Order: sequence, then C-alpha cells, then structure tokens
Amino acid sequence: MSDVIDAAVAALNEKISGGFDGLAKFVLGDEGTIMIDSNGARAADEEADVTLIAEPDVFQAILEGDTNPTAAFMTGKLKVDGDMSMAMKLGSVLS
Repeated sequence: MSDVIDAAVAALNEKISGGFDGLAKFVLGDEGTIMIDSNGARAADEEADVTLIAEPDVFQAILEGDTNPTAAFMTGKLKVDGDMSMAMKLGSVLS
C-alpha cells in the first residue's frame, strides 16, 4: 500500500468519523483504491454503489478543502460512475 493511500485513509476517517451510509470507492490513479462504508475508510478494492476517480493530487486537494468536489467534477478532474445521489452525499461529507 502506498503512502498516498495510507494518508488518504487516515484523513477520510477523520472527516467521516461516524462512517458513511453506503458503499463508495475512490480510485486514485496508480496509487490504489479506497473503500468507504459504515465502518469508515480502508484500503481495498471491492464493488461499490458509486466509484469516484481522480488523480491523487486532485483527491488530496479535495480532502484539504482546496478544491470543491462539485467543481472538480464539473471540470472533469473528478469522474463519477454509479449512484450520483450517493456521490453528492459523499461530496457534502468531504467539503
């Protein structure tokens, strides 16, 4: 597992301390994948209700609050596959 994934999992678990009502997957380029569910975030690659795809630097900027998830999606820096309403709910958690 990469340092990028380890850092992202830790940051996500701080942001979503109560877990997430659904199953989401973040794909961070060649770094790997992160799953988020009611237990929090973990490094894994499983089927999900929604998959969000971004380069590691974009994902980091979203986590740090430097990039709005909606703006990243609208500019093509963040791609969404699956349940769009779940993606929006996750976006509000990350903001």
